[in-house]
Amino acid sequence: MQAEYFTSGGEGFQPSLVQKERKRGQSQYQNSVFHWLESVQMLDSSVHLMEIRRKIQGLLAAPNYHPLRRAELAKTLRLNAAQRREFRRVLAEMIEQGEIVRVRNDRFVLPREADLVVGRITCNEKGFAFVIPEAADATVRSADRPEDIYIAEEDTGVALHGDKVVVRLNRDKRRGGDRTSGRVIRILERANETIVGTLQQTRYFHYVIPDDPRLRHDIYTKPAHGAQVGHKVVVKLADWTSRHVNPEGEIIEVLGKADSPGVDILSIIRKYQLPQQFTEPTLAETERLPDRVHESDLAGRRDLRHEFIITIDPDDARDFDDAVSVTELDGGSWLLGVHIADVSHYIRPRSALDHEALGRGNSVYLPDRVLPMLPEKLSNNLCSLRPHEDRLTVSVFIEFTPKLTVRRTEFARSVIHSRHRLTYKEAFARLTSDGDADALTHELKKMWRLASRLRKQRFAHGSLDLNVPEVKVRVDKQGHPTSIEKVVNDISHQLIEEFMLVANEAVARHICQLQVPGLYRIHEDPDLGKLRDFAVYARSFGLKPGDLAHRDQMQRLLESIKGKPEEYAINLNLLRSLKRARYSPQPVGHYGLAKKFYTHFTSPIRRYADLVIHRILLSTLAGTSDHHGRTQDTPHRYLLQELARIAEHTSHTERVADEAETEAVELKKIEYFHHQLTTGKLDVLDAVVCTVRNFGIFVELPESLIQGLVHVSTIDDDFYQYDTQREQLVGKRTHRIVKIGDKLRVQVERVDVFKRQVDFRVVAK
Repeated sequence: MQAEYFTSGGEGFQPSLVQKERKRGQSQYQNSVFHWLESVQMLDSSVHLMEIRRKIQGLLAAPNYHPLRRAELAKTLRLNAAQRREFRRVLAEMIEQGEIVRVRNDRFVLPREADLVVGRITCNEKGFAFVIPEAADATVRSADRPEDIYIAEEDTGVALHGDKVVVRLNRDKRRGGDRTSGRVIRILERANETIVGTLQQTRYFHYVIPDDPRLRHDIYTKPAHGAQVGHKVVVKLADWTSRHVNPEGEIIEVLGKADSPGVDILSIIRKYQLPQQFTEPTLAETERLPDRVHESDLAGRRDLRHEFIITIDPDDARDFDDAVSVTELDGGSWLLGVHIADVSHYIRPRSALDHEALGRGNSVYLPDRVLPMLPEKLSNNLCSLRPHEDRLTVSVFIEFTPKLTVRRTEFARSVIHSRHRLTYKEAFARLTSDGDADALTHELKKMWRLASRLRKQRFAHGSLDLNVPEVKVRVDKQGHPTSIEKVVNDISHQLIEEFMLVANEAVARHICQLQVPGLYRIHEDPDLGKLRDFAVYARSFGLKPGDLAHRDQMQRLLESIKGKPEEYAINLNLLRSLKRARYSPQPVGHYGLAKKFYTHFTSPIRRYADLVIHRILLSTLAGTSDHHGRTQDTPHRYLLQELARIAEHTSHTERVADEAETEAVELKKIEYFHHQLTTGKLDVLDAVVCTVRNFGIFVELPESLIQGLVHVSTIDDDFYQYDTQREQLVGKRTHRIVKIGDKLRVQVERVDVFKRQVDFRVVAK
């Protein structure tokens, strides 16, 4: 079988090869990728409209520009009658998106010229808020201006959490200390048209208390058919224009009693507006797909069905999108094969499947269900790399020298036949067993020999070892939690992790070297101010963090806390101090991984960004024909503009999924401990002190990763006084000291389901 593949070098890469392939790669990319980008409805489809937008931006940014009205702008830009119609459309869109603002006398300026900032507002349940400027707004991203803007409670206006707003900067910084502060003057876009909450009633009216504590205003409503006090409901907001009255809304869906099975997770699904059902066109298109791989699908693919290829996934996984193989070569060299499901073979550009996959952006994993990006026929069957079945893949082959220098990299459309499907637990048992009991164990241990060296090399090159374990909540058929398990990142996880990292890096480097537009996974350098705040937090544990602006100091700190009780709390706090990783068409690098080039390639079943990268990669391979794209050249900057919008959208859907998944897990944790309290079957739990205050101590349970308060009144072995300077409690009679990092044994004392808070009490050892 003739294979379609492209080979590139590693550190010894030959520039002549890059030059040879670059022109062909750009042309193939533009021919084969432009059409599917153009077809996405959420993206502009006209280069001409973008040109008008660029001219408007250029005029308003000119040093000698003075504010002009709409007609004056059109005249200055020398637009004809037809162009003026398009101009009005573009201008209205730019106003709506906050790219330009209308000031006094209907004149237009860039936001920064009027001390205005456009961004998303993040509210705190205490009332104040922060506005994070949009990526394109550089007005507050400088050395003397912090990244986010403080908004006092009285200055939030009618903004709700997550809204896109316009903020007027307040030059008097006394209200926010040294932080730049501002006042919300306009709502550009509501984050949510609907709110999920609990229906309540006074003597005279009904109202809904939002589930999200960051939404501090109750919503007045009228009773709806079937809705009773205490029911979870979905409210559609009416226009809210005055902060002096509560918002109003209409109940559009009754979810049921708050304690009914499944209502809690359904509330989260509605809150984050997560799609549960696929559209009819998507399902119809899915039905027309084959049930298995046919011989005709194998044309032009490299046949790897004879190779020893396996998958390793969680025990409850149903979609397997990555498989691996390792070969030891003569002289101590290695050949790593990473084989990823070829989703792009089945999901064609411009199709209903493609459109809906982009809209969803990614799969969402909740404790009692999965909301997949793709229908089950694809995600769990046709694309899933199930054992003992032929599956279409895109393979990355990386050859390492004995010193783990990349000698060459090769990409190919392929077909595999996985030998084994292993869970992490099964793989771990084999990796830690004595000897090589069988061929599978032998192959696994060979894989770990390579992966462990790659892991050691990665940390030597500056990658951060942020070990933040996850928690999995097991639920029964009714959705009630039965157990809480901490997912440990053991060597079976690390094996797959290292192979996926080097494959993602290889793909990103290949695309960048060809200089075709790509979609990268980036992690920008941290804000120094936030690192200083984190250093203060680390010192409260008695640590000496050093200058965390230097990567070696950061690594030294992380190494010093390994295995200690405070490791999770410190790692989590550090993660919150770093910027969030996101997608971008610009390869600015990945701070946490210490990689110059990085992308997401290995999970196209559950991430649309990976599907984009597959299409881009495959368009660069030798012999790849253009089945779907245009034949004419396309402006380079237009492709970047489209990818920038896909990057923004998929970054957003990822954040939404993360928030929904986190909230669902926390909710089930609360339910688990509430069940203990109501049944009286209280477990004695290990806890670690993470904060000490005058009213009590906050502890964290290492096994369930939940935090709660131990009020000082419940510690009855002595009367405790608070040492402000050392942040510790001291027993008046026993002189016992309770400080950060101490280990305690606790039981559940109180559970507030509505506020999602758990209080504990100390149990004598």
